Amino acid sequence: MTYRYKMDLAYDGHRYRGWQRLGDDLKAETIQGKLEAALSRLLDESVEIEGAGRTDAGVHALGQVATFSTGKVIDAAQLQKDMNFYLPEDLSVLSLEQVHPSFHARYAAVSKTYLYKILNADIPDPFSRRYSLYLAEPLDLAAMKRAAEDFVGEYDFTAFTTAKSKKKSMVRRITGLEIVEIPPVPAWAPGGQHGQVNGNRIEIRITANGFLHNMARKITGTLIETGLGRVPTDRVRQMLESGDRRLSSELAPAHGLYLEAVRYEASGKKTRPLTSEPQ
Repeated sequence: MTYRYKMDLAYDGHRYRGWQRLGDDLKAETIQGKLEAALSRLLDESVEIEGAGRTDAGVHALGQVATFSTGKVIDAAQLQKDMNFYLPEDLSVLSLEQVHPSFHARYAAVSKTYLYKILNADIPDPFSRRYSLYLAEPLDLAAMKRAAEDFVGEYDFTAFTTAKSKKKSMVRRITGLEIVEIPPVPAWAPGGQHGQVNGNRIEIRITANGFLHNMARKITGTLIETGLGRVPTDRVRQMLESGDRRLSSELAPAHGLYLEAVRYEASGKKTRPLTSEPQ
């Protein structure tokens, strides 16, 4: 008999080569590799895990989800504590619990949310340089929000992925895309009393039923180019209708992107196919 367990994870992706284990290269710095090594050591058996999203090199996570099976009945709370002891400090197990045997972190997901952070200011924050994109040139948020409206809905997102995506269907449904402006308090100016930044922090949050390879970064890159006045606000519709990758913008840099949340059916027991190439 096997038992199924679910982990909620957070990590700083700066030094990692992405989520996915790179074949038999056990020395490669990957999130999956680190987790499997820790689990295999603690459970004294070979353990393979599945992640809800295969984040790219440099991408972070606030709410990644992973599942694994084992032939042993374990104390979930103790295993969580032991894993956080053995794992590097930039990778944490936020929770660990037993779930239904059919539960799968990727296939049971009904939606995922990616968050992109931007510091749009005249002075860079040296302490957030690995965790947000710095842009000195002012962004037109009104233009970005108008362009964002055209992404919401079910469309063929061929233009917003890379040639690596080999899925039978490029259709995905974006249920939410919000752009929020947050007044900054730089890390080097506690409370703001020792320094001021002329600008704002901007958060772009995208929720969809699935993401193609690099889709979140392509969409974000297009919104940034729109905010800089390099792409007209009505270009998004043309990109979606044409499916021409040459029309879309460059990828937004990985270090500003976070896998923020993965959502499942309330029961957590039923699996449901997710038609995406998790990012």
